[in-house]
Amino acid sequence: MTAAPTPQLDPATVDLLGVLAYGELTAFERLATDARFAPTIADKHALASMAAAEFEHYRCLSEHLRSSGVDPEEAMRPFVAPLDGFHDLTPPNDWLESIIKAYVGDGLATDFYREVAAFLPEGRTRELVLDTLADTGQASFAVAKVHEATARDPAVAGRLALWARRLVGEALIQAQRVAVERDALTGLLVGGSGDLAGVARLLSRLTDNHTARMKALGLQPS
Repeated sequence: MTAAPTPQLDPATVDLLGVLAYGELTAFERLATDARFAPTIADKHALASMAAAEFEHYRCLSEHLRSSGVDPEEAMRPFVAPLDGFHDLTPPNDWLESIIKAYVGDGLATDFYREVAAFLPEGRTRELVLDTLADTGQASFAVAKVHEATARDPAVAGRLALWARRLVGEALIQAQRVAVERDALTGLLVGGSGDLAGVARLLSRLTDNHTARMKALGLQPS
Protein backbone atom coordinates (compact mmCIF):
# COMPACT_ATOMS: atom_id res chain seq x y z
CA MET A 1 0.00 0.00 0.00
CA THR A 2 1.34 3.42 -0.96
CA ALA A 3 1.80 5.75 2.02
CA ALA A 4 -0.35 8.87 2.05
CA PRO A 5 1.59 11.97 0.99
CA THR A 6 2.63 14.33 3.73
CA PRO A 7 0.50 17.51 3.63
CA GLN A 8 2.36 20.57 2.46
CA LEU A 9 2.63 23.40 4.93
CA ASP A 10 1.51 26.94 4.12
CA PRO A 11 3.95 29.85 4.71
CA ALA A 12 2.28 30.93 7.96
CA THR A 13 2.52 27.43 9.42
CA VAL A 14 6.16 27.15 8.35
CA ASP A 15 6.85 30.46 10.11
CA LEU A 16 5.10 29.30 13.28
CA LEU A 17 7.00 26.01 13.33
CA GLY A 18 10.25 27.82 12.54
CA VAL A 19 9.98 30.34 15.35
CA LEU A 20 8.90 27.62 17.78
CA ALA A 21 11.78 25.35 16.79
CA TYR A 22 14.38 28.06 17.26
CA GLY A 23 12.75 29.13 20.50
CA GLU A 24 12.94 25.57 21.82
CA LEU A 25 16.57 25.25 20.76
CA THR A 26 17.56 28.44 22.55
CA ALA A 27 15.48 27.46 25.59
CA PHE A 28 17.47 24.23 25.78
CA GLU A 29 20.73 26.17 25.63
CA ARG A 30 19.69 28.63 28.34
CA LEU A 31 18.33 26.01 30.71
CA ALA A 32 21.42 23.86 30.29
CA THR A 33 23.60 26.89 31.04
CA ASP A 34 21.46 27.91 34.02
CA ALA A 35 21.82 24.40 35.43
CA ARG A 36 25.56 25.03 35.82
CA PHE A 37 24.82 27.85 38.27
CA ALA A 38 22.04 26.13 40.20
CA PRO A 39 22.70 26.33 43.96
CA THR A 40 21.83 22.69 44.72
CA ILE A 41 22.07 19.32 43.02
CA ALA A 42 18.27 19.06 43.09
CA ASP A 43 18.03 22.38 41.24
CA LYS A 44 20.58 21.20 38.67
CA HIS A 45 18.56 18.04 38.14
CA ALA A 46 15.33 19.99 37.69
CA LEU A 47 16.79 22.38 35.14
CA ALA A 48 18.61 19.64 33.25
CA SER A 49 15.35 17.71 32.96
CA MET A 50 13.57 20.80 31.62
CA ALA A 51 16.39 21.37 29.14
CA ALA A 52 16.08 17.80 27.89
CA ALA A 53 12.33 18.27 27.38
CA GLU A 54 12.92 21.48 25.42
CA PHE A 55 15.43 19.74 23.15
CA GLU A 56 12.95 16.93 22.50
CA HIS A 57 10.38 19.56 21.48
CA TYR A 58 12.95 21.07 19.11
CA ARG A 59 13.74 17.66 17.63
CA CYS A 60 10.05 16.90 17.00
CA LEU A 61 9.42 20.28 15.36
CA SER A 62 12.52 19.96 13.21
CA GLU A 63 11.58 16.46 12.09
CA HIS A 64 8.02 17.55 11.28
CA LEU A 65 9.31 20.36 9.08
CA ARG A 66 11.73 18.01 7.34
CA SER A 67 9.05 15.36 6.75
CA SER A 68 6.88 18.07 5.19
CA GLY A 69 9.59 18.97 2.69
CA VAL A 70 10.83 22.05 4.55
CA ASP A 71 14.45 22.63 5.52
CA PRO A 72 14.29 23.25 9.30
CA GLU A 73 17.29 25.56 9.25
CA GLU A 74 15.72 27.69 6.55
CA ALA A 75 12.45 27.82 8.50
CA MET A 76 14.26 28.98 11.62
CA ARG A 77 16.61 31.44 9.95
CA PRO A 78 14.24 34.48 9.88
CA PHE A 79 13.80 34.28 13.64
CA VAL A 80 17.43 33.96 14.67
CA ALA A 81 18.08 37.72 14.75
CA PRO A 82 14.98 38.77 16.73
CA LEU A 83 15.21 35.94 19.27
CA ASP A 84 18.95 36.27 19.70
CA GLY A 85 18.45 40.03 19.94
CA PHE A 86 16.02 39.58 22.81
CA HIS A 87 18.39 37.29 24.69
CA ASP A 88 21.39 39.52 24.03
CA LEU A 89 19.51 42.48 25.51
CA THR A 90 18.23 40.58 28.55
CA PRO A 91 21.11 38.62 30.11
CA PRO A 92 20.16 37.64 33.67
CA ASN A 93 22.48 38.90 36.39
CA ASP A 94 21.92 35.99 38.74
CA TRP A 95 20.13 32.72 39.37
CA LEU A 96 16.82 34.33 40.32
CA GLU A 97 16.72 36.55 37.27
CA SER A 98 17.31 33.53 35.05
CA ILE A 99 14.32 31.81 36.65
CA ILE A 100 12.13 34.86 36.12
CA LYS A 101 13.22 35.05 32.50
CA ALA A 102 12.33 31.41 31.88
CA TYR A 103 8.93 31.75 33.57
CA VAL A 104 7.78 35.24 32.61
CA GLY A 105 9.57 35.79 29.30
CA ASP A 106 9.02 32.32 27.89
CA GLY A 107 5.53 32.25 29.35
CA LEU A 108 4.48 35.34 27.41
CA ALA A 109 5.83 33.83 24.19
CA THR A 110 4.08 30.54 24.89
CA ASP A 111 0.74 32.28 25.42
CA PHE A 112 1.11 34.11 22.12
CA TYR A 113 2.02 30.98 20.14
CA ARG A 114 -0.85 29.08 21.72
CA GLU A 115 -3.25 31.79 20.57
CA VAL A 116 -1.86 31.58 17.03
CA ALA A 117 -2.04 27.77 17.09
CA ALA A 118 -5.78 28.02 17.65
CA PHE A 119 -6.07 29.30 14.08
CA LEU A 120 -4.30 26.28 12.56
CA PRO A 121 -6.44 23.57 10.96
CA GLU A 122 -7.03 20.52 13.11
CA GLY A 123 -4.43 17.85 12.52
CA ARG A 124 -0.96 16.62 13.26
CA THR A 125 0.71 20.02 13.01
CA ARG A 126 -1.66 21.68 15.45
CA GLU A 127 -1.34 18.78 17.90
CA LEU A 128 2.46 18.99 17.69
CA VAL A 129 2.45 22.74 18.33
CA LEU A 130 0.22 22.39 21.38
CA ASP A 131 2.38 19.53 22.72
CA THR A 132 5.45 21.73 22.26
CA LEU A 133 3.85 24.53 24.24
CA ALA A 134 3.04 22.30 27.22
CA ASP A 135 4.71 23.27 30.49
CA THR A 136 7.90 21.29 31.15
CA GLY A 137 7.82 22.05 34.88
CA GLN A 138 9.17 25.60 34.73
CA ALA A 139 6.06 27.18 36.22
CA SER A 140 5.93 25.34 39.54
CA PHE A 141 9.72 25.39 39.83
CA ALA A 142 9.95 29.15 39.30
CA VAL A 143 7.11 29.95 41.69
CA ALA A 144 8.61 27.80 44.45
CA LYS A 145 12.12 29.24 44.08
CA VAL A 146 10.98 32.86 43.97
CA HIS A 147 8.78 32.39 47.02
CA GLU A 148 11.72 30.86 48.88
CA ALA A 149 13.95 33.79 47.92
CA THR A 150 11.48 36.53 48.83
CA ALA A 151 10.72 34.83 52.13
CA ARG A 152 14.42 35.04 53.01
CA ASP A 153 14.78 38.59 51.73
CA PRO A 154 11.57 40.54 50.94
CA ALA A 155 13.61 43.31 49.27
CA VAL A 156 14.35 40.93 46.39
CA ALA A 157 10.75 41.18 45.22
CA GLY A 158 11.06 44.74 43.96
CA ARG A 159 14.16 43.98 41.90
CA LEU A 160 12.58 40.91 40.35
CA ALA A 161 9.38 42.79 39.50
CA LEU A 162 11.39 45.45 37.66
CA TRP A 163 13.31 42.73 35.84
CA ALA A 164 10.05 41.11 34.73
CA ARG A 165 8.80 44.46 33.45
CA ARG A 166 11.96 44.89 31.37
CA LEU A 167 11.60 41.38 29.95
CA VAL A 168 8.05 42.03 28.82
CA GLY A 169 8.99 45.35 27.23
CA GLU A 170 11.87 43.84 25.26
CA ALA A 171 9.76 40.84 24.24
CA LEU A 172 7.05 43.11 22.82
CA ILE A 173 9.62 45.07 20.82
CA GLN A 174 10.99 41.90 19.25
CA ALA A 175 7.45 40.60 18.60
CA GLN A 176 6.65 43.79 16.69
CA ARG A 177 9.79 43.27 14.64
CA VAL A 178 8.70 39.77 13.69
CA ALA A 179 5.18 40.99 12.86
CA VAL A 180 6.53 43.60 10.46
CA GLU A 181 8.88 41.18 8.70
CA ARG A 182 6.70 38.05 8.50
CA ASP A 183 3.50 38.90 6.67
CA ALA A 184 2.22 35.33 6.54
CA LEU A 185 2.40 34.85 10.31
CA THR A 186 0.80 38.23 10.93
CA GLY A 187 -1.91 37.41 8.41
CA LEU A 188 -2.71 34.17 10.23
CA LEU A 189 -3.06 36.06 13.50
CA VAL A 190 -5.23 38.87 12.14
CA GLY A 191 -7.28 36.58 9.92
CA GLY A 192 -7.89 34.11 12.71
CA SER A 193 -8.85 36.84 15.15
CA GLY A 194 -11.43 38.14 12.69
CA ASP A 195 -10.65 41.82 12.97
CA LEU A 196 -8.69 44.36 14.98
CA ALA A 197 -11.14 44.00 17.86
CA GLY A 198 -10.29 40.30 17.96
CA VAL A 199 -6.58 41.13 18.07
CA ALA A 200 -7.26 43.56 20.93
CA ARG A 201 -9.03 40.81 22.87
CA LEU A 202 -6.08 38.49 22.24
CA LEU A 203 -3.67 41.08 23.62
CA SER A 204 -5.93 41.52 26.63
CA ARG A 205 -5.75 37.78 27.32
CA LEU A 206 -1.96 37.89 27.10
CA THR A 207 -1.90 40.75 29.61
CA ASP A 208 -4.23 38.89 31.97
CA ASN A 209 -2.03 35.77 31.82
CA HIS A 210 1.08 37.81 32.55
CA THR A 211 -0.62 39.44 35.54
CA ALA A 212 -1.61 35.99 36.83
CA ARG A 213 2.00 34.80 36.59
CA MET A 214 3.29 37.79 38.48
CA LYS A 215 0.72 37.23 41.23
CA ALA A 216 1.66 33.55 41.41
CA LEU A 217 5.26 34.65 41.99
CA GLY A 218 4.10 37.03 44.71
CA LEU A 219 5.35 40.04 42.72
CA GLN A 220 3.58 43.20 41.68
CA PRO A 221 2.33 42.93 38.08
CA SER A 222 4.30 45.00 35.59
